[in-house]
Order: sequence, then structure tokens, then C-alpha cells
Amino acid sequence: MPTSPPITLRAVVHLDQMQPQFAATSAANSDGYFPVAGESALWLEVEPGIVVNRLLDVALKACQVTPGALITERHYGTLEVHGEDQGQVLRARDVMLQEIGRTLDDQLAPRILTDEVIRQISDHHAMLINRTRAGMLVLGGDTLYTLEVTPAVHVTLAANEAEKAAPVRLVGLGADGAVGRLRLAGGDAEIDAAVTAVRRALAEIPGRTSPEAR
Repeated sequence: MPTSPPITLRAVVHLDQMQPQFAATSAANSDGYFPVAGESALWLEVEPGIVVNRLLDVALKACQVTPGALITERHYGTLEVHGEDQGQVLRARDVMLQEIGRTLDDQLAPRILTDEVIRQISDHHAMLINRTRAGMLVLGGDTLYTLEVTPAVHVTLAANEAEKAAPVRLVGLGADGAVGRLRLAGGDAEIDAAVTAVRRALAEIPGRTSPEAR
């Protein structure tokens, strides 16, 4: 029989308590069972991508969690499970890592590709962003924060921690594919506080040095 290629754990992210905008944005763009604010969530990204089917199967059979995402991209696979019981969500993480023989230290640490604050954006700029937004509206005169990070699912922690830190608006969130993307809008002070929280959260994630994104 042919030998299966080794499984790369790209990233695993635990959210202790989903914030209202994050949960609503995730639900609006989910093909699975919708999460709600206050629930705990786990995002996992692996390569080869189709392995997420086996990992989700293992988690759902062993734990009381609900699936929110199952995505297979060109190279990577992403899944999400959530639930009211944080202990069950963490057990799902442990079961899936055991299934592929990996630990948290085997994941790729976040590599930030873009981290920019743009002050006082124009009305026309705001309208262009709103045409493809995945969350709240951005308005002319807002301060805009953009983040691009790899592996992609690390962006979920960034978004959730930003919302914890300040009353910003979550405008865009993409957590699958080669890179994760985040857009936040608000006043100067609110964005500055959110950016500080994002950078701190990403810096604390353990893992190996991330290679170039594909």
C-alpha cells in the first residue's frame, strides 16, 4: 500500500469566549452550525487539507462539541468546533492532536505579513471596503486597521482579542486559505488599544518558525 504523507499541523487556536461581533461574523459566513457569543471555540488548520474530515469525525465522536466549519482549500484544511463547555472544546483539541501525533509546539507560530493602521480614511475608500465586507460597516473618517497573518486561523484569536480590548467594529475576517485577513474600524484610541491586544496575543502563540506562505 502507498505510504501516506506526513500531516503538518499548521495552527490550532482556542478561543475561551467568543465575543459578540466575532461570533456573529463567523456565523454569517459559516456553512456549519452557527456559534453564538459566549461559547468557546477551537480552530485547526492542517496539511494535507482533506485530513480535516478524519479529525472532525474523531472530535465529534469523542466530545460534546458542534462543528462550525469544514473547509478544504488548495493546500490546507480548516475546521472549527464550538460549545458551551470549554472543557469539551479543549478535549476536542487534545483528541485531534493525538490522532495526528502532534502537540501545540508542533504548530507554526504566526508570521505577520501586514500590520497597518490607516487614519481618517476617505468616504470613497470606506464605500469600496463595504462592498466586500464580512461584518460591520466602515465609515469615512474612521481609523482602519488591516492585518494579514499566516497560518490563516491565527487571525481568529487576533479578532476575538481585539474585540475584548476595545469597542471597535469588526469589518472583515477571513480565516482560511494561505493567509488570514482582518479589518477593524473605529476611533483612533479604540483602534490603538485593539492593535496592542492583537500584537500581544499573536506574540504569545507558541510554535515553529512559519515558512513563506503559498
